[in-house]
Amino acid sequence: MSRGGAERVAQRIAQELHTRGHDICVISTMPFDGRASLYPRLREVNVERIYRFYPKNLYYILDDFRFPYPIRAFWHLIDLYSRSAERAVEIVLTQERPDIVLTHNLKGISLRIPQAVQRLQIPWIHTIHDVQLSVPSGLLFYDQDLPPWEQVLRSWYERTVRHAFGQPNVVISPSRFLADFYHARGFFHDSDIQVIPNPAPTSRAAIRQSRLSGPIRLLFAGQLEKHKGVLELVSVLDNVSLPIELHFAGEGTLASFIAERSHSDARITYHGFVSEEPLQHLLRIMDAVVVPSLCYENSPTIIYESLQAGVPVIASDIGGVGELIHHGENGLLVRPADPKALVQAIQKFGDQVDQFWARTSKIRASVSDYSIERYLDRLEEIMHELVSNS
Repeated sequence: MSRGGAERVAQRIAQELHTRGHDICVISTMPFDGRASLYPRLREVNVERIYRFYPKNLYYILDDFRFPYPIRAFWHLIDLYSRSAERAVEIVLTQERPDIVLTHNLKGISLRIPQAVQRLQIPWIHTIHDVQLSVPSGLLFYDQDLPPWEQVLRSWYERTVRHAFGQPNVVISPSRFLADFYHARGFFHDSDIQVIPNPAPTSRAAIRQSRLSGPIRLLFAGQLEKHKGVLELVSVLDNVSLPIELHFAGEGTLASFIAERSHSDARITYHGFVSEEPLQHLLRIMDAVVVPSLCYENSPTIIYESLQAGVPVIASDIGGVGELIHHGENGLLVRPADPKALVQAIQKFGDQVDQFWARTSKIRASVSDYSIERYLDRLEEIMHELVSNS
């Protein structure tokens, strides 16, 4: 698993729109590759035309973990104020002349791009995926008290972003949590806000047959970072009274820590980055997936993937997670940032593991309403209404 849940959702939506006969043009970013990379060029033609360029900034967004806080803070200011990407995107939009613009996460390309869209008066739908318009890092921790100076900075940042971003015609939020979060902070007051859960990935998972004998097998798949609760999950090993195995799939700053622990503790297995097919294989033999996040989540892709495979999820009850996990039915919800609660939930799950396996078909059915087909049906309705009224 790797970073990029929002990007994966956007890619699937673009591909499905193309399948339905829409003429699709994508504008995205690329790492710096000489002066030519500073200007948008048609660099790929697959199911859609893809323009890529390197937004003028201190570094490429996926390299942010390499830099200390002061440099990252300056990067966010450039992302917020620089007009170079705004002008670059406006050139492409003027050339392509689309009937409608769909945007997803704009951090890392430029928060000023909405200025170009609104200046050209193109109908605009924006999909929010996280809290980055309020918190630059996108990380809002559970029950966190910010010091006064940080509260002032965050308030200033929100006001500045609200002004730069403007008002999309329609805002799509994958969770009620995220829609309410932005509404409470004064965003999108003139926009039509629609709550539409993300489309679940197309499932290739075979129906699970019977549980393998042995210890309880738990899988963490995602970014191996502190804010994802990785350290709290590892600490579970020393506090549960039942035999368990922890499997980790992903990359991040804690990857070397997990790899080293896997060598010294036979109960931990590190799979590294896994693509879709290996992930489906892992899901077939896992008893549960664990999502112990310490920060607010919107609509994690791994939850959709797990439930589609019939695998229950033990997750922090934070953000939009509780809109997907129904406690005791397709998983268990846990108080965030509470290691004891996580231990108790895993103990409880161990007592009920056979019941959850017997519920495999019902767990799969719990995400049946989130198909890409249903999502696109609703999206097309919104698009057609916007274009016809423009």
